[in-house]
Amino acid sequence: MNARIDTLHATAPITPLPLSAEQQIGQIAVQLPGATAVFRRLKLDFCCGGQVSLAKAAADKGLDADAVLAELAALQRSDAVPEAASPSALIDHILARYHEVHRQQLPELIRMARRVEAVHRDHPQVPVGLADHLEAMHEELLSHMLKEEQVLFPMLKNGGNPFVGQPIGMMRAEHVDHGEALDKLNALTNDATPPQGACNTWRALYAGIAQLGDDLINHIHLENNVLFPRFEASAAPAQACATSACGCQ
Repeated sequence: MNARIDTLHATAPITPLPLSAEQQIGQIAVQLPGATAVFRRLKLDFCCGGQVSLAKAAADKGLDADAVLAELAALQRSDAVPEAASPSALIDHILARYHEVHRQQLPELIRMARRVEAVHRDHPQVPVGLADHLEAMHEELLSHMLKEEQVLFPMLKNGGNPFVGQPIGMMRAEHVDHGEALDKLNALTNDATPPQGACNTWRALYAGIAQLGDDLINHIHLENNVLFPRFEASAAPAQACATSACGCQ
């Protein structure tokens, strides 16, 4: 990832999964990243009780299955970029599709990782240290996105300036760090491949991690290869040190 960070390509668009109230709740939890947070909030057991249909699970809790399905359908997000998007529209797309989604993804992944590490601590393939690594990624991404939201993106929405190359360069460097974090994440999870016989929580965790990886790659691709180049060509080149007294000598 680190060596390829500047040539990232967007992954193929996600095809929406068919959702039905007759599907097993555990199947939905594994196939639809983010569903576990909905089920947990509604107190629907997708792990040990995951063999029952969504319709039955909802009925047992006195819930409207159609309302639950509508909430789940909202998790199926499109990666399509607005056609002929202006920089402002592209930034708005990045904020809604990636910044807000990362803020939703990571806390739930951290929660599931802690549970898997605790419940399956004696399993030879348990991903020891996964929750801590996800927490570190969460902190780094929050800091990175805040800098973009408060400094760089407002600057770009205003048309940029001759010195915009410096903050863009900082964001590109942090993207390399995110790529290294993804490499470690893949190593910890065997490329998000759960072991044979893994429980629904473990499988849902890895499905969510796979989506996080795809989303982060698409996020970086849009910024590195689509948004930033629109401003870098007109940015002032870095000036060489003028005197031998410069502190970087």
